[in-house]
Amino acid sequence: MSTIFMFVLAYLIGSISPGLMIGKTLFNKDIRNYGSGNLGATNTFRVLGKKAGIVVTLLDMSKGVIAALLPFIFHNEVHGIIVGLFAVLGHVFSIFLKFKGGKAVATSAGVVLAVNPILFIGTAVTFFSVLYAFKYVSLASMIASIINFIAAIAFGDWIVTLISFIIMVIIIVRHHTNISRIMKHEEPKIKWM
Repeated sequence: MSTIFMFVLAYLIGSISPGLMIGKTLFNKDIRNYGSGNLGATNTFRVLGKKAGIVVTLLDMSKGVIAALLPFIFHNEVHGIIVGLFAVLGHVFSIFLKFKGGKAVATSAGVVLAVNPILFIGTAVTFFSVLYAFKYVSLASMIASIINFIAAIAFGDWIVTLISFIIMVIIIVRHHTNISRIMKHEEPKIKWM
C-alpha cells in the first residue's frame, strides 16, 4: 500500500465521529448542541452519560490504534506514529464535519497505545492521577500530553518525540477555551471520580 494512501485512509478513519453518530442514532441528540458543543468523549459523558462516554472513548481510541497499525497491516516501512498523526488530524479537522472535530485526546491515546504501550501506561497513569486530584478532564489531558512528550524524549526515538510534541501542541491549543475557564474557576469538574 502506498504511503500517501495510508495517510489518507488514516485521516478518513480519524474523521469519523462516534460521539455524533451515537448521539444521533441512539439518543436522538446532536451533542454539538449540548454541553461544551465538542464532539469528543468528555462532552459525550456530560450529555449522553457514562456508558455512552465510555463507548465513545474506546471508539475514539480505536481510531488511533487502527491508524497507527496500518503500516504493520500493509507491510509499509513508515513509522506507525506518523500514520497515527493523520488520524489525530482527522479527528480534530474532520472532512465530514466541515473540518471541525474533537480535541484529539482519546485518538492520540490510541496512537500512543499502538506505538508504545509502556509510554501509554505512563501517560494514562498521569491522566488519571491529575483527574483524580483536580477533577478537570481538560487539565488532565494537557498535563498527560506534556508528560507523554517528556517521556518520549527518554525513549530516544526522535520520530516518536517529534510527533508527541506535535500532538501535545494540538491538544493544548484545542483546549485554549478550557485554560481560560480553569483560570476563571468556570471549568466544570467531573462528578464521577
